[in-house]
Amino acid sequence: MVKQVRAARTRQALIVAAAEIFADVGYASATLPAISKRAGVSSGALHFHFATKDSLAAEVEAEAAESVRELADRCRSEVDTSLQALVDTTCCLLLVLAADPVVRAGFRLSGDPSRPGEAEMLNWWRTLVRDLISQAERAGELARDVSPEAATVAIVAATFGFQAAGAADRAWLAAERVAQFWNFVLPRLAASPDHGLVSTVARDDLGGWSE
Repeated sequence: MVKQVRAARTRQALIVAAAEIFADVGYASATLPAISKRAGVSSGALHFHFATKDSLAAEVEAEAAESVRELADRCRSEVDTSLQALVDTTCCLLLVLAADPVVRAGFRLSGDPSRPGEAEMLNWWRTLVRDLISQAERAGELARDVSPEAATVAIVAATFGFQAAGAADRAWLAAERVAQFWNFVLPRLAASPDHGLVSTVARDDLGGWSE
């Protein structure tokens, strides 16, 4: 039992260390020796858990995806409209990107041209945004002249733009910046001018943002 606990801690330390390095320098520049050093474990321990850098990157991306799925599910369960769920999920995601290196690395790894594989997190996020926008349209929450496809493109592009800018300057992931984005976009999207940025999920779980 003690060995299993120690092994689990070592594995998680490697995932976090790898995430920090992937988030900082990208997949191509990250090295296994640097990751093992950051985690405080031997190279042999690293190779016991992860045979290759790609297998470690895949685990980081999988853990990031699971965290974001749980976040999205929680946001959707706490509000009454699909449009508010989209606002809350986006705001919470960007705040988590600022705080969680695993989620940050997961998005940076997604679609990294130096890494084999598909852009899984990007594709998943685009699907989630499109589904929420489509649900909002069916419920009459969108303004009549809003194209669901155009709205999806704009929100996905903005989300990844925040993530990319935040990699260079963490201020781009600040709560105030996220609020500015939605204060600008939401009046264009929403059928009702009364649709605001009130978010119980974000305030209670992540400290809130300026409105």
